[in-house]
Amino acid sequence: MKPLKTGSAALLRLWVAAGLLAYALLPWYAVQDTSWVAVLPQVWGGAESASGLVQAAVHGRSWLLAGIAGLLIAGVGALLPAGRVQGRWLLAGGAVGALGLSGSGFLIGARGWAFEALNSRLGELAGNQFGMGIGALVALSALVMLAAFGLARLGYFKGDLFVAGAVVACAVLLLVFIAFPVSKALHGAFLDEAGRWSVTAMAERVGNERVWGLGCLAGGVRCGVAWNTLALALLTATGTTVLGTMMALMAERPSGAAGLRFQGLLKVLAMLPIITPPFVVGLGLILLFGRAGVVNQLLESAFGITPTRWFYGLFGVWIAQLFAFTPIAFMILRGVVQGVAPSLEEAAQTLRADRRQTFMTITLPLLKPGLANAFLVGFIESMADFGNHIVVGGQYSVLSTEIFFAIVGAQYDQGRAASLAWLLTLFALTVFALQQAVLGRQNFTTVGGKGDAGVPMALPDGVRRLIHGVALPWIAFTVVVYGFAFAGGFVQTWGRDYSFTLNHFKTAFALEWGQFGLVWAGTAWNSLFTTVKLAAASAPLTAAAGLLMAWLLARTAFRGQGLFEFAALLAFAIPGTVLGVSYILAFNVPPFELTGTGLIIVLCFMFRNLPVGVRAGTAAFKQLDKSLDEASLMLRASTAQTLFKVVLPLLKPALIAALVYSFVRSMTTVSAVIFLVTAENELATTYIIGRVGNGDYGVALAYCTVLIVLMSLATGLIQFLVGERKLGRRTGALLPVKLTSTQGMT
Repeated sequence: MKPLKTGSAALLRLWVAAGLLAYALLPWYAVQDTSWVAVLPQVWGGAESASGLVQAAVHGRSWLLAGIAGLLIAGVGALLPAGRVQGRWLLAGGAVGALGLSGSGFLIGARGWAFEALNSRLGELAGNQFGMGIGALVALSALVMLAAFGLARLGYFKGDLFVAGAVVACAVLLLVFIAFPVSKALHGAFLDEAGRWSVTAMAERVGNERVWGLGCLAGGVRCGVAWNTLALALLTATGTTVLGTMMALMAERPSGAAGLRFQGLLKVLAMLPIITPPFVVGLGLILLFGRAGVVNQLLESAFGITPTRWFYGLFGVWIAQLFAFTPIAFMILRGVVQGVAPSLEEAAQTLRADRRQTFMTITLPLLKPGLANAFLVGFIESMADFGNHIVVGGQYSVLSTEIFFAIVGAQYDQGRAASLAWLLTLFALTVFALQQAVLGRQNFTTVGGKGDAGVPMALPDGVRRLIHGVALPWIAFTVVVYGFAFAGGFVQTWGRDYSFTLNHFKTAFALEWGQFGLVWAGTAWNSLFTTVKLAAASAPLTAAAGLLMAWLLARTAFRGQGLFEFAALLAFAIPGTVLGVSYILAFNVPPFELTGTGLIIVLCFMFRNLPVGVRAGTAAFKQLDKSLDEASLMLRASTAQTLFKVVLPLLKPALIAALVYSFVRSMTTVSAVIFLVTAENELATTYIIGRVGNGDYGVALAYCTVLIVLMSLATGLIQFLVGERKLGRRTGALLPVKLTSTQGMT
């Protein structure tokens, strides 16, 4: 145990040293129009580029001394032997420094409103306050980690420094980048028209016929938007879970050599909707089923049926959402299907159960964690979506569209938008609670420390026929929809001139040779490079944070664990438009002055997509036996070594799901970042929307085609680099094998 104690002591001193060096050698505030690296030589200079130590000693910002005091107190604790006394010093130092800096940052960063009335020197300094820079970030991180280590030394988190640091760090991230901005946007629900606090303001805004009406049940035209939202979310969650399960079973339990040959194609087709900008699906569906679509034209020519707008409404939105969200369920459930141990199925067959009985009593019950997680994610995604409603929703209004038009419409009623967003949050919380009640404390462990070289059981004939009868037509339907969408980029003018052309691709992605070499002459190159850069930066951060949080939820126990998990899912419950507006409100002023930078877009990508990584990881962890962790710890490995050397290699399906989903959704998202883009940080989707607004559909569809090809290559590259999870099982065609009693005893 002595090396472990020595390592812990070195870790404590390292964080103390990092905080003090950040105070002395790094610029404290964010410098406008340049990077912090460029102003490193000026950290002993002016008020903008000076380090925290110089700011406090020379430029009169004495409140920064709170952080130095906290680091010194924690430094004393780091020199003490491990124990509760050391924990008190560490916790005191970290809390004093972190709370002192963050409190002064929020108060003074708000342009000194609390001091300007006194016309004091502090008010003048606050008026020149800048956003938090690299020095403040490192110092605050050090203080937070030291406080977490203090909690561990006091006996919390079973005394494990790594677990304590991970829990506290993740909690701070969720607080700063989800709870804080969302609360900034939602507090308007409790403000009346005059801006005064009113508990009844929210009830007045949402307690009306428009929200809760049941006219559709009594022969009226429509029901309230709350009931519409719940009905659509339940239909979408059920449909995506069923289709995702069928596709996962087809991909992981192929029948015969033919099934193996088409296994890769199935995975590509199942992933296709998720790597596509959302409006492409809507456009393809309109070209098929719109009033001037192919289906209506065929019906008119064959049967004389007058074209109508029958597709627009609940049915059209439901179909579009099935396209959009089924791949999420597929990715979650694929890893769960992989984790079902063949030995359990073989044991059931040894006891004379046929394949149908084995599937219904063994295989399907073991998929419950994945089914519940896929249903939850599908439900929340459906509630938060508004892009599909805008395209094919027609007169079918839901909460997300009401919120969208309340913010960007002529009315601009932030209070109504906040009140309706509260309803979405409450609906999400209710479904989350129901999911926990259904699963309860059941055990679904299937991957343990023992080897399992069995061959997974082939699907029963009836189940296979049902899956093929539903999933294969759906996949064919997917090919047709995307075929129409792809064709639009290669024709001169859709609806009038169908002659083949590549002019749309040349406009967007032309390359020319200039005086100084290759010139990216196309109008779309800048937005494409920016989008790839920001999405690539956010994807590993999202996957790492999501799987770490899933590990904490599945393998540790701490107070507030339920609230911790709900906070990680909160970003899905909030519509993307509201999340984008909340980021503008929260990060447009010090201490987090991020508006206009690429970093705010990366953070929005990260925390918007975080729940999928958490849910995929949670479902995968439920199948890993805790004895694997315990065996590693008994062999004197640290918690961090166990996580990275033992657990993480068994989570490759969940890791791929988080990486792929976060990257492609960052490349194709619209609502969450529509208010965050600038001329310097234009994204692919905003470029496409601009082209669509100008009626240039050819260039827009050509860009979408390039995005789909690019993200298909990126998905394959991620899977190649990460690899597949190795469970020591034989491969080959899954053939039905009837075990005799003799075979079962061998």
